[in-house]
Amino acid sequence: MSIRTNILLRVYLAFGLILLFAGAVAIQLCRLQFVQGAKWKAMSVKLSTRYENVEAARGNILAVDGSLLATSVPEYEVHMDMLAGGIADDKVFYGKVDSLALKLSKFYGDKSEREYSRMLRNARKDSARYELIRRKVTYQELKQLRTFPIFNMGKYKGGMIIVQQNKRILPFRSLAQRTIGYKNENVKNAVGLEGAFSGYINGENGKRLMQRTVGGTWIPVNDDEDEVPSKDGADIISTIDVNFQDVAQSALKDQLIKSAADYGCVVLMEVATGEIRAIANYTRTKDGDYQEKLNYAISNATDPGSTFKLASYMTLFDQHKIDTNSTVDAENGRYDMFYKGKLLKTFRDAEQGNYVMTAKRAFEESSNVAVVKFVSSHYGDNPRQYTDNLRNNLHLNDKLQLQIPGEAQPVVKDPSARSWSKLTLPQMAYGYEMQITPLQMLTLYNSVANNGTMIAPIFVKEIQRLGNTVEQFHARVINPKVCSDATLGKMKAMLEGVVQEGTGKLVIKNPLYTVAGKTGTAQIANGSSGYGATKTYQASFCGYFPADHPKYSMIVVINHPTQGNYLAAYVAGPVFRQIADRVYASDLDINQKPAVHYVGNTTMPQVKQGNIAAVHKVYAKLGLKALYASNNVSPGAPDTSNGIAQEDADYKSGSVPSVIGMGLSDALYRLGNAGYKVAVRGSGAVKTQSVTGGSLIPKGSKVTIELQ
Repeated sequence: MSIRTNILLRVYLAFGLILLFAGAVAIQLCRLQFVQGAKWKAMSVKLSTRYENVEAARGNILAVDGSLLATSVPEYEVHMDMLAGGIADDKVFYGKVDSLALKLSKFYGDKSEREYSRMLRNARKDSARYELIRRKVTYQELKQLRTFPIFNMGKYKGGMIIVQQNKRILPFRSLAQRTIGYKNENVKNAVGLEGAFSGYINGENGKRLMQRTVGGTWIPVNDDEDEVPSKDGADIISTIDVNFQDVAQSALKDQLIKSAADYGCVVLMEVATGEIRAIANYTRTKDGDYQEKLNYAISNATDPGSTFKLASYMTLFDQHKIDTNSTVDAENGRYDMFYKGKLLKTFRDAEQGNYVMTAKRAFEESSNVAVVKFVSSHYGDNPRQYTDNLRNNLHLNDKLQLQIPGEAQPVVKDPSARSWSKLTLPQMAYGYEMQITPLQMLTLYNSVANNGTMIAPIFVKEIQRLGNTVEQFHARVINPKVCSDATLGKMKAMLEGVVQEGTGKLVIKNPLYTVAGKTGTAQIANGSSGYGATKTYQASFCGYFPADHPKYSMIVVINHPTQGNYLAAYVAGPVFRQIADRVYASDLDINQKPAVHYVGNTTMPQVKQGNIAAVHKVYAKLGLKALYASNNVSPGAPDTSNGIAQEDADYKSGSVPSVIGMGLSDALYRLGNAGYKVAVRGSGAVKTQSVTGGSLIPKGSKVTIELQ
């Protein structure tokens, strides 16, 4: 075979192989297109589009009066598609881009017109489909942006892409911040109401179709049909009163600063309902400031100290071991306890001078020696009789099963405990060798104020969705009767005696209303070193008011005061007094003695012609009645009592009402209802008005009022 023939054969063979390979490729392309086409097309769509969650707006958390404690407000990111249909023509885009840059520069002031123009032009050159214009845009700002050049061309033509996010805010900032809590995906344990009720508050997320651009950026597809709307969360109606909460936080923080204490807490509870009206917790930071970091009221279980004497005396009285007039020798405030000739411990009172005294007086003076002697002598041979009452009847070893997480497990020992010793019983008598949280202790005191019914505190009273009730909550009864009525009467008298004649007399006693409660100054153990030489104290006061008709119970705890006095009456007492005074003064539902009695033909207070609904509400709170509507006569009996005539304000249409002497609210109400615009100067009551009452001027005219 010649060389030429050999070359031709090789060429034909190579050409044949090429034809064969081309045929195989063609066959494979046909198979991919016609046989597997649907599969790969679906995969292509899947890789270029996807659904992402649209976070639902979390429900509000409200105070008991409807004030917002926590709410979600929309916050937006604004992006721009530089290849949107309306600006695809360069003449349109470049003809308006400088106007848009000028508007953005004037509106935000962070960049010059030239810088904004350069940014937008560069994005156009890069064919950006998702150019970031602005983060953290408010709704009001968004409304303005939509009026800017290019953006005002519409959703699809102008290329404006809006991504909504929800921002959680606390309108009252630090008010009840720890109780409100927060939602954090990185925190495993729920915090506060936000965590405990997240199932209601969270709502249901929606879905948004996203598309991947050439650069790999995912942008929303502006097609309402491809979106699943989110469902907003339900609202939580808490038991917190914003005014009382503000007072509690202010009073506590002031005292912590004055005492240079480590931390403190306050809880104010409504006696009959168990609803927490205020709860404050402060911790001293490294820079000496105080912030809410931990909810000590529910999570910090420590030795309660002398506030626990209530439980000891209740047990002694209820089991008929002693009575209020039983006597004990307090030995000048120092008692050496021996066992088999060996000194076990020396018990001391906070102050010397206590000798032979009654049980009532010993309680009022907070004698440690007295209660140690009472408990040791009556339960030394059978300590379980004492501890069983604490655990089974007073439920001091049980959690309260609160609506918010973080409650500490209380510890009240019994003789089966491994750490039980000869000293355990006498030390338990005045609040040591146990762990109880402030809220658990308050629950015990509240049961006395509540005529023996022990109820668990609550923080949330209702859940609403779109104004409709979803669920309501009421306090759970732990024990309908913690002690006999006889014991209850004795304890009430003794608790009131603490403030009237005992350790609380100088600081907490108020001549306007009565307070019942108990001081507690406890030495706190310092870790493994125990009580040691370094004295660390915890001051507390727990009680209720008004003592003769209890409406509120409260506990104040301040840990490790380092400046001034460390005794409870002087550290925790002022906080209790300040809060109680403000609450008593502002709560018109408390059965206060009226300062003035209107009877017979006594002249009634002057009433201005203002908002009749507001007048009715005020007079109802004050117990005043309308004319010929007596509030103290039996049904059907003739009413001869004087009253206050109440009727809607009457004025001639088109004439200016006289508002001289009125307050601002009523003046605005009266002039506004008459159809006039009002300008206000000064403060106080209306002294003059620019148009005399009775004058005929057109509606919509301006009337200026001066207040003084």
